[in-house]
Amino acid sequence: MNYELRIPPTLEERTALRKSLKEFVQTQHLCPPVSLKQLEQLADEFIAHSQAETSSRHLHPWLMVEIHNQLWLPIVAGIPHERRLLMLPKCLSKYGECQAEFDAYGLLCHRCGRCNIPRLQDRAEQLGGLSIVAEGFTQVIELIENNVIDAVIGVSCLDSLEKAFPLLVGHAVPGLAVALNDSGCRDTHVDEDYVEELLTMLSDEATPTLLDHEAIREQVNRWFTRSELEQLMHPADNRTLDVCLDWMSGEGKRWRPYLLAAVWQALTGKTEMTDDVHRAAVAVECFHKASLIHDDIEDQDKTRYGQPTINALYGDAFAINAGDALLGLGYRILAQSNNAELLRLIAEAHIKLCKGQGEELSWNGTSVDMPFVMNIFRNKTVPAFEVSLMLGLSCTGNFAHLRPMLKTYSEALGIAYQLKDDLEDYMQDKVLATHPSAVLALQNEHPTWSGDEVRIELQRLTEHFHQEALDALNALDELELKRLLYQVTESMV
Repeated sequence: MNYELRIPPTLEERTALRKSLKEFVQTQHLCPPVSLKQLEQLADEFIAHSQAETSSRHLHPWLMVEIHNQLWLPIVAGIPHERRLLMLPKCLSKYGECQAEFDAYGLLCHRCGRCNIPRLQDRAEQLGGLSIVAEGFTQVIELIENNVIDAVIGVSCLDSLEKAFPLLVGHAVPGLAVALNDSGCRDTHVDEDYVEELLTMLSDEATPTLLDHEAIREQVNRWFTRSELEQLMHPADNRTLDVCLDWMSGEGKRWRPYLLAAVWQALTGKTEMTDDVHRAAVAVECFHKASLIHDDIEDQDKTRYGQPTINALYGDAFAINAGDALLGLGYRILAQSNNAELLRLIAEAHIKLCKGQGEELSWNGTSVDMPFVMNIFRNKTVPAFEVSLMLGLSCTGNFAHLRPMLKTYSEALGIAYQLKDDLEDYMQDKVLATHPSAVLALQNEHPTWSGDEVRIELQRLTEHFHQEALDALNALDELELKRLLYQVTESMV
């Protein structure tokens, strides 16, 4: 399709449409981020209610970009200029005349005056912000994850924006995107006054404090040093407990305690963790590490994290005892809290997980269908996600109204995660007949299907539950919690 047909042809039309989109988005009362599916639906709704001459379906991708902008504008306006990045494409330079070189971070402009890149870069830097001339948004994600910037204003062709959008949406980046008015990858143009308007805007209204994910990870990792664990757990001089502490302070991603702490901080806006958050985070990891010990015994696995398992080192009987000791340590830590609900949440998740594991262990090794497998996923995988969210929520002492939404989200995410795991095992030709899986269920229900048909259906199911998880967040109006859960979904699925 002709690029120009996908962009409103004149500045007047683009300006008028941006104004109409602003009014439309304000009526929606939405909190960003929103999924690509929701952006598509919003663009459809806008088109359905627009004048015929401005509602061409060809504008659909451009409308999605501009709706995304309108949703994020109030947030980006509240972020200081020095925490923003302006990202420009090289094709704004004069083709054949630009003498600039490229390094690892982008184009090194000579300020020759032949194009308007220096003017826009100078304006961003005068305001205290950063600017680069580069292609792609991978660098942006890295800068945000490394806490260098909080927001991006990016200029690119519509084709590139469509490719980058899943990355921006999935990582819930506070970002504004401006599509170039023409294509061709040389001598392109953009609505420079609009870009400058986005650069200079600054709101006096308070915006939610953006999470410092790296600081949360560092705090969580400190909780799992040997010395910190000894101080919290007060273990006796005992070989079993000594092995438990080594296991707790060893390898692991510590997703559960991180998620718990991040949920609490996203909802409270506080950075100083409470004792209850600390206790709950360590306790939930105690239960997770205990479940891994017991899983390794049940599956007779000899390595984990590239190291010998507890049962491989000390035998099954000792490993069972160590796992049980970790469960006891987890309950004892939670009992020190004044929040009895923490104990109830952990106990319910513990029982549910054992039910799921029991169903898997009692499988007869032959017949299996998708409802049976899904039931195992809901009981075995889902509680691991749900309990961390619920514990973080409980530690706030508030936000009880979010529980149904988090429960729905956790179920969809847990199922999507397990489906993805089964798909990866299938693609790597791993032996799957040792436990009931989505692959075995599909092969049993559709014995004539080829390997490609099984793979395609697994991919479809994974994406279906992935989208269900995002859909569960639609009504959420807590910005940082919503951003966090979008990022978690992207990382997990």
